[in-house]
Parts: sequence; C-alpha cells; structure tokens
Amino acid sequence: MNAPLRLAVLGDPIDHSRSPAIHTAAMRHLGITGSYVARRAGVFELDSAVGELRRGTLHGMNVTMPLKRAAAGAADTLTEEARASGSVNTLRFREGLVEGHSTDVVASRSALHDPRFDSEAPVLILGSGGAAAAALIGAAGRLVYLAARNAHRADDLVDEVRVPANVVHFGVGVAGAVVLNATPLGMAGQTLPEEITDVASGIIDLPYGDEPTPTVLRSVGSGVPVMDGVEFLVLQAAASFEWWTGVEAPVEVMLEAARKL
Repeated sequence: MNAPLRLAVLGDPIDHSRSPAIHTAAMRHLGITGSYVARRAGVFELDSAVGELRRGTLHGMNVTMPLKRAAAGAADTLTEEARASGSVNTLRFREGLVEGHSTDVVASRSALHDPRFDSEAPVLILGSGGAAAAALIGAAGRLVYLAARNAHRADDLVDEVRVPANVVHFGVGVAGAVVLNATPLGMAGQTLPEEITDVASGIIDLPYGDEPTPTVLRSVGSGVPVMDGVEFLVLQAAASFEWWTGVEAPVEVMLEAARKL
C-alpha cells in the first residue's frame, strides 16, 4: 500500500464510535500510513461516500445504524454473508464494483468458535434485529434457539434468514447453551433474566459501555466463560481491516485500544 489508506465509519449517532481508535492503532502497529475517521451521516451522505469509493478517494468504509440496509442497496455486489443477512456494515471498491460485506456475521461465527466456549453446545440467540440475524447466520450448522420479546418477529426472522432455529419464549433458559445477547439489554444497567444465564455454558454479551454490563459481571463472578461487547466489536473491526487490506489484523493491539476509551 503506497498511497495513504483512507477509511471511514458512517452513522448517526457516531460520536461514541470506538472504531477510529481501533483502526488507527492497527495501522500504526503495522506501519501503514493512513486515517480512519467517523462521519455523522444519513442516506444522502452514504451515497456521497460510495461515490468516493468509486473515485478512489476513500478505500474502505464501515457503516452502522441506521445505514446497514441502505448500504446493502448501494453496493453493486454482496458477499455471501451480506446477502444472507440483507445487511452491510463494510464496503470497498474492487475491479470496478462496490462490494458490500457483513463482518457482523464473521464476528458472530468467530465468537461462537472461540475456544473458551464448547463448540458442541447449543446456541441461544436473544433478539430479533440485524445483530440477531447476523448471529443466526454465524451459528448455522449448530443446534440454535432464538428468543425475542416479540415472538412473531422471531418467527419472521427465522424465515427471512433461512437458518433452522427453534423459537422459544424470552426468559426461558436452554441448558448448556452459549447465549448470544443481541438485544440492547445491558446498555442502561439491565441484566438478562437469571433463568437464561444460570443454565448457560457461556455468554457473548454484545451491549457495551464504559463499564462491564451486569450480565458480564455476574457471569464472570459465577465462573461462566464470557465475551463482552468490546471484544465482539474488535472481531468485527478485525474482519473489516483484513478485508480491506489483505493484512492480518493485530487483534490484541486493537482490543487494547478499544478498552482504553
């Protein structure tokens, strides 16, 4: 990479994003010249940024809420992960085409295959939004359960992503399951129901903030293997970085940068 690498993340709100610090740390560690900036953006600004990709003035882009579905529509072609989820959080320009990718799916798959969790355990996914959709695809091939407060929405999600899953009532635990929390519960101090966590063999808790969520703290205290939302964010970032650059991401460096904020 001779020219400086120009990367960005778009969304609204965006001021809270840890992505600039994460990717800047990776580039510095690897000696890559470039920048990664956060831009507050709606659909109009997304279209403009896609134009920058086509012109080569921007080399890679992440998008966050509320732009993930719009980004899927703005891409010329989608990876298998993006096509399955109907959502894009990463874009690049290659061989005359804007390509859309979902590193949400990649991160979910990586998290569930992490050696701290039993690879043969069932998976219980909580939620019915885009993060839950990505988790379902990442869990394909496992025994999967899905629970959401809106059971009809959970049924619809299973139909949309076409991954076999058993829809169960929210608040019902699955013995020995690795629980992936793809809901906002935990962002404002809430904790997941004990009926779910007390019988879990592992917890992947996507919400994160300045302090560990109550679910993470309780699970760590009980000796249950845990992956928190900051670590999951870094898995997403590492997958994006490698897709853009072709260079192995320095995950530990990125995680250290994410935890300093």
